[in-house]
Amino acid sequence: MNRTPRLAGYALMASAALLALAMRRGAILTLGPFPVAAVALLVGMLGVMLVFTDLMVRGLYAQVEATKRGKEASEPNEGED
Repeated sequence: MNRTPRLAGYALMASAALLALAMRRGAILTLGPFPVAAVALLVGMLGVMLVFTDLMVRGLYAQVEATKRGKEASEPNEGED
């Protein structure tokens, strides 16, 4: 598994912060028909979703791997007498 989704999420969150900063300074008010605040919130939420989803999936994979290793260690070897 690569970390591309998490890095993309961080990039989206950073871009949301930059949009919010530009809005705060008055450099930009709208992006097309949408207010900058709405766009920043949407982009930030997508970024957070990507980061947390990636972290949860990695945690699940780690739990499954630990369970497999625990079962292999607790099972007796069938070939030994």
